[in-house]
Amino acid sequence: MTSETKVDVKALELEHVLQIYRRQPVVFDRGEGVRLFDDQGRSYLDFVSGIGVASLGHAHPALARAVADQAATLIHTSNLYFHPLQGELASRLSALTGFDRAFFCNSGTEAVEACLKFARRYWHTKGDTSRTKFVAFDHSFHGRTMGSLSVTWDAHYRAPFEPLIPTVVFAETARPADLAALVDDQTAAIIVEPIQGEGGVRPLSTALVAAITEACARTGALLIADEVQSGSGRTGTFIHSRTLGLKPDVLALGKALGAGVPIGAAMLSAEVAKAAVPGDHGTTYGGNLLACRAALTFLDVLQGGLQESIARVST
Repeated sequence: MTSETKVDVKALELEHVLQIYRRQPVVFDRGEGVRLFDDQGRSYLDFVSGIGVASLGHAHPALARAVADQAATLIHTSNLYFHPLQGELASRLSALTGFDRAFFCNSGTEAVEACLKFARRYWHTKGDTSRTKFVAFDHSFHGRTMGSLSVTWDAHYRAPFEPLIPTVVFAETARPADLAALVDDQTAAIIVEPIQGEGGVRPLSTALVAAITEACARTGALLIADEVQSGSGRTGTFIHSRTLGLKPDVLALGKALGAGVPIGAAMLSAEVAKAAVPGDHGTTYGGNLLACRAALTFLDVLQGGLQESIARVST
């Protein structure tokens, strides 16, 4: 690609693409392993990994073969029919996470959105329609759809789109003792990232983990773990919440799970899952064959030695 083409790429975007991203002045057109290459052939060590997505690096041979093979076989049929890969992927995720059922979607924010809906549905099914409140935390980031945005802390994300979901309150991570007063018999769920990743890396304190556990036990509020960033093996174990001693009822996965192919998953306990009925939620693309094949390939590589390597090099 020539420099003239690079100018054309930028000009074409400026004219036709919605200007909501502050892009860096570089055009990447190739990747290999941990490196990206721009249109001038310059090599860059990729520390961003597509914002935590490129879990196998770029142009991983096994993923490239799997995606090509699946594209040549069958990519998508919709969720009107069975196909051979959703059940296989759900079974493997159940074994890795300890959850009973999976709902597949297209991204982490969609997975969080599903978790919020299923938490509300759980209480509605039980006949307690007053349980609509969500308790989230300061410095949280859960996504940009209306539900996930409602439980995202920073006001600059939320303010242009308010009013959002009502009955959302934010607890301070630095004040675990205050959580008890915020979680009550109107609370549908507490939502938390086991490691907060917005504007830094903020692990949960043992005191906050204990406060969350106590609040859920006392009130019956569900616990939603947003593991879109911390999950899928990135901390040395597949999910981080149980490493901390948390026992979520619903869990969101995304980002690294597809190794670059868009996929998200909401994992549900049997108790929450049995409250859902056909028509409660849905997606056109979610869990299609291409996305499931990519996720299965990622899991093959992860469980084929990568997970142990992550744990080893991180100590």
